[in-house]
Amino acid sequence: MGITLLRNFIFIGLVNTAAYFIIYSFFVYIGFNYKFAVLFATLIGMVLSFSTFSKFVFNNNNKALFYKFVVVYLILYLLSILFIHFFNVALNNLYLSGFFATGIVAIVSFVLNRYYVFR
Repeated sequence: MGITLLRNFIFIGLVNTAAYFIIYSFFVYIGFNYKFAVLFATLIGMVLSFSTFSKFVFNNNNKALFYKFVVVYLILYLLSILFIHFFNVALNNLYLSGFFATGIVAIVSFVLNRYYVFR
């Protein structure tokens, strides 16, 4: 794995993760259950992330990979729900719980995208 790939993933990933967290936080703020906030943030983030990862990180514009990407994002959605629940039991703060969960899930996202979707 090249340093450029990792650098690009980190940069694009930070942008995508920030967008995800803003969307998640917005839906929590307006009163949505965190599971629905994660769902909406994941769906919006999935479209944004596929286009940016395929173009700027993995240099692969094969649209057929979107189906694999959807599978990855289903896994990421479930992990997000699990980690937010876990952290929220300890912290009783959906914003902090979402923040910590997002960091962990971002790492899983890189591994799954690198070795399953865009290999």
